[in-house]
Formats: sequence, structure tokens, C-alpha cells
Amino acid sequence: MQILPLRYSLLLSIFIVFTATTVAAQPSVPLPIGADALQPPALSSPPARELTPSTTPFKHELPKRMPPASITSQGPAVPYTIEEVQRLGLQANGLVLAARSQVGMAKGGVVAASAYLNPEVMFMMGPMDRQLPERFTGPSNHQHSVTVIQPIENPFMRSARIGASEAIVDASRASLDQVSADLAAQLRVRAYELLLRQEQAALEQSIYDLLSDVRRRIAANVERGEVARFELIRADTELQSADNRKEAARLNAERAKVFLMQLTAGALPANFQIKGSLKDSVDLPPLDVLRQQVPTVNPDVVRLEAEQERANKRISQERASILPSINVLYTNYQDQQFQSNTAGLSVRIPIWYRRRGEIDTAIFDSARVKESLEYRRYEISQLFEAAWQAYQIAVQRVAMFEGGLIKEAENAVKVAEAAYKFGERGLIEFLDSQRILRGILGDALLARFDLHSAAAEIDRLRAHYPKELVPE
Repeated sequence: MQILPLRYSLLLSIFIVFTATTVAAQPSVPLPIGADALQPPALSSPPARELTPSTTPFKHELPKRMPPASITSQGPAVPYTIEEVQRLGLQANGLVLAARSQVGMAKGGVVAASAYLNPEVMFMMGPMDRQLPERFTGPSNHQHSVTVIQPIENPFMRSARIGASEAIVDASRASLDQVSADLAAQLRVRAYELLLRQEQAALEQSIYDLLSDVRRRIAANVERGEVARFELIRADTELQSADNRKEAARLNAERAKVFLMQLTAGALPANFQIKGSLKDSVDLPPLDVLRQQVPTVNPDVVRLEAEQERANKRISQERASILPSINVLYTNYQDQQFQSNTAGLSVRIPIWYRRRGEIDTAIFDSARVKESLEYRRYEISQLFEAAWQAYQIAVQRVAMFEGGLIKEAENAVKVAEAAYKFGERGLIEFLDSQRILRGILGDALLARFDLHSAAAEIDRLRAHYPKELVPE
């Protein structure tokens, strides 16, 4: 009956000796995690076996997401500067092409307004019947007549009509300029948004790679029994969250790319790449110059000024139309016995109705355009002030992040890494420091994007874009 306890004692002694030997061969501190500053220390003995997918004791390792086939099969990237993107968009976008067609239509209206009135020709013929005996009138015959009527246009009304048509051309050009400035600003903002999304995707990818390495090392420590399995569950949760953020950032970058291609009407190839950076410098004139420039060169203000000129010319045209209009007439009459040539004038005199309604309509239309112009000038000036304030805020934010905030967050991460390496802090403190750094870096990217967006809005208000690249 005492043999069985003796066997158990012998087995227990062998297990204790084997366990002490295994522990002595391992390092006394947990393995550091995967930052560059936390490389594993050199060991005199071979390290523990690396975990592979076939030998990992925990089968819930996160799968790797493969990018879509359409993204990997596009070939080498084709670089485009932002000005080149603007040029392609301004040449291919349908709204710009439609506005350019409006300019051509307005020019056709000037040609029509400058044309002289065409003459009118009337031809009449028919038999002549006798009402008296033939011995008094002779035999019956046929007669025919030709009448030419040439209207003589009032020169005052003609010049007013031509001036109104030329004002419509100026308004159409201002509308084209407005559409082009809006599109150029949108292309610029979308291009920098694509750069922003790509920077965010790269940031999330680096965080995912770091947490993936953290998870792998924690899994190794759990396998050796140095760390509780709860740490692995926490690492899996953080890795899953980072993977979701990485995938969302990648899809946002793809969506920003699609939006940019949409504005260029598909002129950009699918494998294009923006040749620029969020750190590009922004050059704007001084504030006083911009305050004087924007309300005068804004395309919407220029369009309303042309509309006001057109309305004034219409008033002159309606007032000139009450003057008598003259038609010159010439008639040639022939029959069997006689031939006559007569000339005369036809005058239309406005006695009963002197176009009071049309003149009042033109006057009130001019007043409407004038009030719209004054309000639009004030609105444009306020929009510029708001855009300038947004620009100044973005400049201050960028200066704040570049002035030491990012460096302080990076130093805090290094301290947390060192503390975790020597066992003074846990995984939570290290992840919190990484999360704070990620938030600061993300805010810094947004501040740079806001800077370029505000600059694009200011350039839109003053219609500053590569006009030499846009043929009319």
C-alpha cells in the first residue's frame, strides 16, 4: 500500500527538477514589445521558439485582410501636381463646358443684335376685268406689282440693344469664371483631402503593425506562463480595433480618390497619385490687399455688375422704342398700257401707348439687380473675413502642433515604452500613451488640411486659379 505514494513522490521530484531547469533557461523579465526602442535583449542561449500559425496555441489570431484586386492591379502610379489636376478638371468637367457654351451663346446674341433689319418684298399679279365697253377701255389684260419695304431702325434703340447683348456676354464670362473658380477650389480641397486620408491610413497602418507585434509577443509570454491570458484578450481587442480603424482609413482614402476622379469627369487615370504634401506652403497676399481685391474681382460680383449694365441698357432701349419708326417703301406697277414707280415712307407713331409697362419693368429690374449687387458685395466681404479667420486659426493650430506638442507626446510614448520594458508600467499605460499620440498626430493632420481648405476658399472668393490653363 506504500508503493503508490512512493511513485507519486518520485514523479513529483522529477517534475520539479524539470521545471527549475526550464525557468533558469528563460529571461527573468517579460519580453519587450514591438517598438524600435524596445528590441529584445541579446541572449546567450537560443530564444524561445517563435510562434507560427501552425504552432500558435491560440487559434484566434486575426486574419490579414487582402486589398481588392482592382487596387493591386492598376500598375505603377502616375504622379500629378495639384495644378495639373485642376487643368484636367477645368477641361473635362461638364459644368465648366456648359458655362463655356453659355459664353458662345451670348456672343451669338451680340451678332444678332448688331445685324441690320432685312427688307421685305411683296409681289402681286392678277387679271384686270372690264367694267365699261371694250371700245372705251380696250381689251382686258393682266397686271403685276412689286413692293419693297426697308425698315430704318432707330439708332438709339439699336445701340442700346447691342450694349445689352454685350453686357450679357460679360455676365456669361463672369458665370464661367465663377464655375471655374468653384471647381478649381473643390479640386484643390479634394486633392488635399486625398493626401489627408492617405496620411491617416498610413498612421493607422503603423499603429496596427505595432499592436500586431505587441500581440505576438504577449502570446509568446502567455504560452510560457509569464503573463496572464487576460493580457492576450486585451491585446486582441486593441488589435481588432486598430484593424477596423486601418480598414476604415483605407476605404476613406479610396473614397476620396473616387470623389477627385468624379470632379475631373474621369480624366484622371485610376492609378494616379497626387504629387504634393499637407506640408506645402501657402502664399497669400496681405490682408489689406485682399480686402480691397475680393469685393471687386469676385466673379459673382462681376456678374451682377454686368447684369446691372444690361438692365440699364434695357431701360434705354425701351425708352428709345417710343420714338417713331420709319419704313421706306418702293413699288413698281405694270400692266398692258401703263408702268409706274412710286416711293414713300411709312411712319408708326406711338400715340395711344408709349410702352409705359415695359419701361417700368426695366426700371424695377435695374433696381432689383442693384440691390442684389450691394448685398452680394457685403456678403462676399463677410465670407472673406470668415475664411481669413479660419485661415488664421489653422495657422495657429499648425504652429501649436509643430511648436512642441507632437514632440512632447512622442517623448511620453518613449517614457511609457521604457517603463513597460522594465516592468514599472502595464500594458494599459503604454496603450494610453500610444492613443494620445495618435490623437495628436490626427489633429495635426486635420489642422494642416484646414489650413489648405481655408486658403482654397480665399482663392475661390478672389477667383485665383490657373486661368492660363483654361481656354475660353
